[in-house]
Amino acid sequence: MNVNDLIGTIGVGLILIAYFLNIFSLIKKDGVLFYVLNILGGGIACFASILIRFWPFIILEGTWAIISVIALLKSIKKPQDS
Repeated sequence: MNVNDLIGTIGVGLILIAYFLNIFSLIKKDGVLFYVLNILGGGIACFASILIRFWPFIILEGTWAIISVIALLKSIKKPQDS
């Protein structure tokens, strides 16, 4: 396994951890941890895709990270129920 593979594996691993924790209701699907894991995972996987110049996954993972950032910002801005 080379460095690019290791970086990509870490990124994809973070996304899969977020998915697993969400599916088994261990974290909220609209919680900060879910979004942060997706942002980090998508960003790291996108970086690994840039290193190997694989455009389909650069677009996929970059979009994944950007959408997660937007969702995180929306969740932070929404009023808290009291």
